[in-house]
Amino acid sequence: MTISAIQLLLVADLVADLPVAVRLQRLVGSLRVHFGCGAVALLKLEQEHLRPVAVDGLSSDALGRRFAVKDHPRLAAILQRRGVTCFHHDSVLPDPYDGLIAERAGEPMAVHDCMGMALDVEGERWGVITLDALEVGAFGAQAQSDMAELACAVEAAVRVTRLESEIRGLRLSAGALPAGAPEQREDSEILGQSEAITHLLHELQVVADSELPVLLLGETGVGKELFAHRLHRLSRRASKPLVHVNCAALPESLAESELFGHARGAFSGAVNDRPGRFEAAEGGTLFLDEVGELPLSIQAKLLRTLQNGEIQRLGADRPRRVNVRVIAATNRSLREHVRDGSFRADLYHRLSVYPIPIPPLRERGNDVLLLAGRFLELNRARLGLRSLRLSAAAEEALRRYRWPGNVRELEHVISRAALKAVSRGANRKDIVTLEADMLDLDALEMAEGAVAAGVDQAVGAPGVSRSVAPLHEVVEASQRKAIREALALHQDNWAAAARTLGLDASNLHKLARRLGLKK
Repeated sequence: MTISAIQLLLVADLVADLPVAVRLQRLVGSLRVHFGCGAVALLKLEQEHLRPVAVDGLSSDALGRRFAVKDHPRLAAILQRRGVTCFHHDSVLPDPYDGLIAERAGEPMAVHDCMGMALDVEGERWGVITLDALEVGAFGAQAQSDMAELACAVEAAVRVTRLESEIRGLRLSAGALPAGAPEQREDSEILGQSEAITHLLHELQVVADSELPVLLLGETGVGKELFAHRLHRLSRRASKPLVHVNCAALPESLAESELFGHARGAFSGAVNDRPGRFEAAEGGTLFLDEVGELPLSIQAKLLRTLQNGEIQRLGADRPRRVNVRVIAATNRSLREHVRDGSFRADLYHRLSVYPIPIPPLRERGNDVLLLAGRFLELNRARLGLRSLRLSAAAEEALRRYRWPGNVRELEHVISRAALKAVSRGANRKDIVTLEADMLDLDALEMAEGAVAAGVDQAVGAPGVSRSVAPLHEVVEASQRKAIREALALHQDNWAAAARTLGLDASNLHKLARRLGLKK
């Protein structure tokens, strides 16, 4: 494809009625064909990170990764310069895509040549475009000249894309959904391209600006808190507080005071007036996580607040007006709790004016690989590795697994596998590949099967009589193993081990004592 032909193609795409994701994908695909390289990536600058928005030739998890500029000197150099920047095969700077180019499946290939260019939109640095090749000398003088000549067309495509996203955002806020394919999402926390997650995000966009209570329904680990935060950010209350209350952590004796506040002298130790969480959220949003755990006595007071917009501090004589939107979340079936009398029917109907089910990870298709990419990059940086990737067998294992713990479980699986690779002696300067056996998914499935079999036997269900380990023993054994590996990695440095495990140091010491690893 000549330089004139690719310019005409890019211009034609600018005036075509294409979804954002399709236009950007055609852009990187056309560049890859023209330059005959291994991979092309378009990355948007978001604070201290570069987020891939379109890639061609990289592994399936690439779109889920976030590249911290400080950790990737090649990307930092491209960002700082105007014009084309090249890194040839003898460059000592590590390439962020080492091991991620998908051209030679199964082989963790290192990049040899790299070419990139910073992109500006409306006078501001928007991001970068990068091209990578496995062949030495792929980006000579002619390739660099062609890239410079295409700069205006690439920036025009990005500019049009941004304008269309802003227009669609205005339409969505007015309640009109676009009829075409979903746009590339700008949210850096909620990753996914599946139909299930796309439908959910559109639904959240519609309801966010209303004042209706929303009930988020979903299994443990699906990310209900992230979706609550998104609802708040998209609402007219975004500039006001979002107050998070974990209802399961509220002792019944203190729940009323925590939610509604108390007056001085209301109980022993109440030496001052104290506002509750509702007053802290004034003008904004109160997120009641695990709302099904609220005691019945508190449910009645919460119902009154939802109906009348009033609270009454414990021990106070007069009610107070509050202007708060409530978002609730639960992993339980509140309908069943209504039937058994542990949850008020009137409160359930008030909270579930707009119920939103959040799909489990097993129903989100290849989103599991995007999320895995995010956790791979986090662990690569945390462990100081040159590159961290999945083998083809590991990717397939992630797709097959049922994920009862959803996104939270996926994060723990990737972190544990990365730690295991390092503890087995992986060289931090090499491309580290996580194989399927390192994920321990078969062991997790066996544990889940053992628990299910134990439940079947407990209720008299037919099945083979066998000895099974209680779930808490399986979990504790896994925790002991992870702590020992982290301590071995850091020569018994507890603070460093805590950072690797994603725990506060004091919590790690408490957990180790409970597990019998420390006196």
